[in-house]
Amino acid sequence: MESPEEFFRLRAQLRPYVPAEKPLLPGVRLGPLKGTAMGSFGSFFLHSLWANLMRNDALARLKAEGVRGLSGFPTELRFRQDSPPDLVELEILPHGGLHPECTSERPPACPRCGLTHFRFPDEPILDEASLPSHTDLFRLSDFETILIGTERFVEAVRRLGLDDIDIREVPVR
Repeated sequence: MESPEEFFRLRAQLRPYVPAEKPLLPGVRLGPLKGTAMGSFGSFFLHSLWANLMRNDALARLKAEGVRGLSGFPTELRFRQDSPPDLVELEILPHGGLHPECTSERPPACPRCGLTHFRFPDEPILDEASLPSHTDLFRLSDFETILIGTERFVEAVRRLGLDDIDIREVPVR
């Protein structure tokens, strides 16, 4: 494992080639997702922070419905089946945050990495002033494992009958 200083040195070398709004976190992987895949895949496969996949046809249908800000990139997955699905890896960037009223007192951010560690609230509330207007699917900036879809995104998913995604309404204040 590299030292934090080595990570910061490498990140500084890479930063000029990556747009400023795109995070370069420890463990970042560049290039297409590679590996072996098997089984069946629904419209979405949001299995982990590192593997946010979607069927390419479902992505095209969402875009045709006017869903904004979705970017899908080809994968290099190998399948052992006759008719493999055409999966793309979604780029879901961090925007928006939790409202301060719904989180317990937050500790100060780490001076080295800038991250703040706190427990996700049982009853989350989104901070309306922090929400993006240019994209309909994003991660929370202060809790990047949580994906947020706008009303436009949710309505399109339901109208199109897309599967393998859980939707929960979150209040905004």
